[in-house]
Amino acid sequence: MGKVYVFDHPLIQHKLTYIRDKETGTKEFRELVDEVASLMAFEITRELPLQEVEVETPVGPAKAKTLAGKKLGLVPILRAGLGMVDGILKLIPAAKVGHVGLYRDPETLQPVEYYVKLPKDVEERELIVIDPMLATGGSAVEAIHSVKKRGARNIKLMCLVAAPEGVEEMQKAHPDVDIYLAAMDEKLNEKGYIVPGLGDAGDRLFGTK
Repeated sequence: MGKVYVFDHPLIQHKLTYIRDKETGTKEFRELVDEVASLMAFEITRELPLQEVEVETPVGPAKAKTLAGKKLGLVPILRAGLGMVDGILKLIPAAKVGHVGLYRDPETLQPVEYYVKLPKDVEERELIVIDPMLATGGSAVEAIHSVKKRGARNIKLMCLVAAPEGVEEMQKAHPDVDIYLAAMDEKLNEKGYIVPGLGDAGDRLFGTK
């Protein structure tokens, strides 16, 4: 069963409060999501392997550490996932970025894939699939199906807030995928929105209604 990590870092929790606040405008919301994504990336990459190298400091030789060449890929789920990508790239500029686009079928209410573009060497990369909200879990489950179909084997899911129902769906469908969150919220309401949540992340990021 995939593990669930909820980051309780004070800076993440502080900024998340303002992300939730309905009075926070589009510009500030976008900046805060970007900042929280950077902070979460710092935590999610804690286990990346290191290798020892030797460098010359101004004083003399030093044994030091660099990342051991593990390839990373970021896969935002369109469109709200885009709001978190730049914050992660600030820390990991060499990561390749793919995209997965899904829409909800109006009759079945199930997510349908309409666009997928991934790095060519996806099977060699550790992929972080990104979506601010894990509500019913439908989109995340389908997005991870999409990347697995194309050869991805090592996948993590990164979200700002989740409902327990969405986490349960993810763990049922993809027990090999760990989930990284800034907050686990209370529940879904009858419309499938996370409570208390933060509203519609896409609308708040891009100023649409």
